[in-house]
Amino acid sequence: MRWWSVANFVSNAGTWMQLTVQNLLVLQITGSAAATGLSMSVQAAPALLMSVLGGAAVDRWPRKLTAAVSQAALAVIAFTTATLVALDRLDMTTLMVLAAVTGTVATVDNPACALLGNDLVPAEDVPSAIGVGALVFNAGRLAGAALAGVTVGFLGTAAAYFANGFSFLFVTAVVPFLRPAAGAVRQVTGRGARRRASDISVREGLAFFARRPRLLALAGVTGISAVFGRNYGLTLAVLVTGPLAGGAGAFGTVSTVLAAGGIVGAVLGARLRRPSVRLVGALAATGALLQIVAGLSPSLAVLLVLVLPMAVVESVSDTAGTAVLQTDPPAHLRGRVLGVWGSVGTLWSLGGPPALGFLMELAGPRGALITGGVVIAASIASGHLLHRRATLATSVTLRSKDTIPQPTLQTAA
Repeated sequence: MRWWSVANFVSNAGTWMQLTVQNLLVLQITGSAAATGLSMSVQAAPALLMSVLGGAAVDRWPRKLTAAVSQAALAVIAFTTATLVALDRLDMTTLMVLAAVTGTVATVDNPACALLGNDLVPAEDVPSAIGVGALVFNAGRLAGAALAGVTVGFLGTAAAYFANGFSFLFVTAVVPFLRPAAGAVRQVTGRGARRRASDISVREGLAFFARRPRLLALAGVTGISAVFGRNYGLTLAVLVTGPLAGGAGAFGTVSTVLAAGGIVGAVLGARLRRPSVRLVGALAATGALLQIVAGLSPSLAVLLVLVLPMAVVESVSDTAGTAVLQTDPPAHLRGRVLGVWGSVGTLWSLGGPPALGFLMELAGPRGALITGGVVIAASIASGHLLHRRATLATSVTLRSKDTIPQPTLQTAA
């Protein structure tokens, strides 16, 4: 698990380095901010339609092999892009194609790597392993964003893509040496796995998700939070540079505090032993209330005080939700469930920012934060009340059945 965490840190740092440089590269080629957003959407779009198929592949084939092959494929894409940049042969069309291929490979790589990490610890330590993964992700994000500027400044844009390619190769080299922990949930591999995977189709994986109330509730809480909150890079940027009269430096400070809160939240999330959907909902409601207060902030200093707990709550909530998502389904269906979640999450990520931007156009940044927080808190409270009422009705029905006199048994003919 230590080796896997180191490999993931290196890979995440390389990925965020490339993502940062890619935005600058698109601006350099086109000079258009809209084209930059389009390149990000093109890379994310394959997950909307293909994540379920990627999850099915993860359930069908051994995770170590799947993760190693997908990481090697991502390395080839990164090296290809780096070579084209170094030779000054990269145009916008080619960049879009490479971004789409990267997004397609990621539909297999993401669930494979997530579930492979869970195989390295005993079943009871999976929530902690997910928390460690969140910590590694946030640390890699910080390191990658910082290294991107240094790398481009001293070595050029192509060097960032080369570095990301080598980070993928490092993960590929580590995978063969990983060994499942004693007590870990074992994946069935070989002929038996392929027979079971063929018996349980992609459609049945979707049906399992749709019939599971816990997963539907988790999707509802996460979805409403993703659309009306969490997009702090957008809402807080407009709030800081607008009503609070701060500049780019002030927003950079806010972003740093958000990142630090994410790391603190990941550390706290790693201590969770029995995460639940109820905990995710309570944390999301708490984050919504903090968001409302942030929208009322009279100064940048007050906002900075609120940003840290907002980020901590969001990070712990994400860790708890991921733990539920990866442990609730049976082992042979977890890849498919993660695939369904990838498709749903992509829908939120593509639709959330435009909807939030429209809300800010109508109500301003303060109004968007306050309205979004009220919608999130009210939705979670309503869902909790409906669930409680349904539970009470079910219990009353069961008790009434127990009190109905049963006919005496007759002698069998």
